[in-house]
Amino acid sequence: MATIAVVDYDMGNLHSVCKGLEKAGATPRITDSPKVIEQADAVVLPGVGAFDPAVQHLRSRSLEEPIKNAIASGKPFLGICLGLQILFESSEEGSEPGLGIIKGKVKRFLPEPNITIPHMGWNQLEYTQPKNLLWEHLPPQPWVYFVHSYYVDPTDKSDQAAIVTHGNQSITAAVARDNLMAVQFHPEKSSNIGLQILSNFVSQVWMKVAA
Repeated sequence: MATIAVVDYDMGNLHSVCKGLEKAGATPRITDSPKVIEQADAVVLPGVGAFDPAVQHLRSRSLEEPIKNAIASGKPFLGICLGLQILFESSEEGSEPGLGIIKGKVKRFLPEPNITIPHMGWNQLEYTQPKNLLWEHLPPQPWVYFVHSYYVDPTDKSDQAAIVTHGNQSITAAVARDNLMAVQFHPEKSSNIGLQILSNFVSQVWMKVAA
């Protein structure tokens, strides 16, 4: 079975992510060990909470370089929620520099009449990379579950894999470039659609292992 390192840096419920990966046929391993991350077939970076503590926790555990190396090595990588945001250069939520793996900034939703911030609940994806393998076997504009007040704004819009609209604001819901994939929503909370997305990721891990 493919071994997927689920990075533990004290920022989020890792077990629901692991359950989803297990259902998809993978062997997830919760870890904060650079060596385990290096040896894994793929890496998942989940996260819930605030930007500054997240990057501080990663750096205090010497996990920044192992994450960068994993992505540079070509192994499949999936960021989830805060695990997407910390891949960027900076955030309006804090002052710490992000990992800078994707150029761009994390921004706060602009206030509007009749919208709630955080953006919380079910909303529909609109694919901007419709042929991305992450979306295989999904219906058009699937419903997924969001909880966030900030969103990523990639400098290179070709990195954008899906968008979502909240009020009058259409923002990035997922990014994908080569082996790197990351989503703002929670696949582990998105019922059968989310399970299919995790299964699609695991399928890419299997293809990489078999190659």
